[in-house]
Amino acid sequence: MSDIQKAMALLIGVFDKYAGKEGDKHTLTKGELKDLLQNEFGDLLGKTNDQAAVDRIFKGLDSNQDNSVDFNEFSNMVSCLTVLCHEHFCKK
Repeated sequence: MSDIQKAMALLIGVFDKYAGKEGDKHTLTKGELKDLLQNEFGDLLGKTNDQAAVDRIFKGLDSNQDNSVDFNEFSNMVSCLTVLCHEHFCKK
């Protein structure tokens, strides 16, 4: 398996690890997203104990406003964060 295929499988695995703990296994609730952000992005995003910040992130991700974050919305977040990291490290 190529590196990019491993990365894709890892993203799917991380999403699946958190999705469905509180309901639909194909989406993240606000609580599941908070756990994912804390455990998987901890240092990158800083403290996610701020509920207002989690609410803003969730609202921004939930593009179809169905009160959940699906894999497409999750992958858009990961992609945007990856671009920001790439830009940051290219400046150094």
